[in-house]
Amino acid sequence: MADNTSPPAADPASPPAPPAALLAAPGYQVRRLYQAYLAAWVRTVDSTLTGPQFAVLTAVDAAPGRDQSSMASAVALDTSTMADVARRLEKRGLLARRTAVDDGRRKLLYLTEEGERTLREANGRARQLDERLLEPYEQARRAEVLRELTALADHWEALVESA
Repeated sequence: MADNTSPPAADPASPPAPPAALLAAPGYQVRRLYQAYLAAWVRTVDSTLTGPQFAVLTAVDAAPGRDQSSMASAVALDTSTMADVARRLEKRGLLARRTAVDDGRRKLLYLTEEGERTLREANGRARQLDERLLEPYEQARRAEVLRELTALADHWEALVESA
């Protein structure tokens, strides 16, 4: 005798599993990683300092006095996003933007004392987060994972630039 009963209804409280096509899509996996990273950043590092702001502070600390446009390239931001990030950091008193003497359109970037302090504090927490994120891997594998991520990012950026 055939079983004519309907299968049990799916639990409406639990989300459906992602389709196989999504699981096989690199962009989907990158988005998942990024969403989890943002949530971990807010909880672990700083709820008001964003990852891009942290990247700008880190780059300016490494090369003070460089212009805003070259810093945008250094931290993988487009120039309009960089201008917005720099403006916000300046408004918070973390960054000083000075007009270049030889070109009034160029803005040179410097950390303020408050910017240095904020970066120092956030950097320690960011390194702790990095440690937690790569915790499943042994040290040698961590370096390999970072090399692979860097190569993938370089490849994807090259695809965009060549399009």
